[in-house]
Amino acid sequence: MPLTTTVTPGSKPAVDTSLTADNYAFLRDFIHRESGIALGDDKLYLLQSRLRPIVESEKLGSLNRLCDQLRLTPDKLRRRVVEALATHETLFFRDPAAFEALRTDILPELAKQRQATRTLRIWSAACSTGQEAYSLVMLMLENGYADWNLRIDGTDLSSQIVERATAGRFLQIEVSRGLPAKLLVKYFQRAGLEWQIRDEVRKPCTFTTFDLRQNMLGRGPYDLVLCRNVLIYFDNETRRRILNGIRGIMLPGAYLLLGASETTFNMDAGLVRRSFGNTVAYQVPTLTVQK
Repeated sequence: MPLTTTVTPGSKPAVDTSLTADNYAFLRDFIHRESGIALGDDKLYLLQSRLRPIVESEKLGSLNRLCDQLRLTPDKLRRRVVEALATHETLFFRDPAAFEALRTDILPELAKQRQATRTLRIWSAACSTGQEAYSLVMLMLENGYADWNLRIDGTDLSSQIVERATAGRFLQIEVSRGLPAKLLVKYFQRAGLEWQIRDEVRKPCTFTTFDLRQNMLGRGPYDLVLCRNVLIYFDNETRRRILNGIRGIMLPGAYLLLGASETTFNMDAGLVRRSFGNTVAYQVPTLTVQK
């Protein structure tokens, strides 16, 4: 019995987005194995909406046939299916309280620690289309770090998303979400129907594909890591491995920022919890960690 049946009429060939119980279980296992993303029992709608474009482009007719193709020739469609399920919701200066904590407390503290080298290396993990990394650069340019050696590594699972981040071009609706008008005027220029971010903001940023479940040795070391709103998609054991991997490539005194609903509790990551107003950050211990 299919879990649901939805056939969409129209000019395009109809797509049957029903799934048998066996195929729903197969897709959940496939996605978890390939990406670490753990889908619950109530995510059928997500599979239907995200995988439908693949069914259409491959002219398969139904999600059940897509499952057949994944069983027969998994390499052909593996990356497209995984990337379709990865969440890329983002906006400029997402969670203003976190950026205020960076501006008033975290970055000044790191600047004191790194005054001798005037170098800050930051990782924007699960960077999506680049808004987080570019927001960090703009924040730092606006607050006295223009003459520092800044390097921001942005990584994401999706190669298509990384290409978009590297291009630094955004639609009007994207620059309208979270970006103050004065920063749009100062750091962007019109490029047809899009906005192109200026080179002074792009230059410190490098974007590459990376799976957070991979071995992190060789990355960093970092002064600041932002891994926000991504751990919620993994199971507890995968979260634990990711957090311990991140901890291993952070410098003494470095900070980790997670999403507002995420925590290191019970993850044994060896990090000290710090509160800055409504924002919580996690710091690698030093001899003089403030309580």
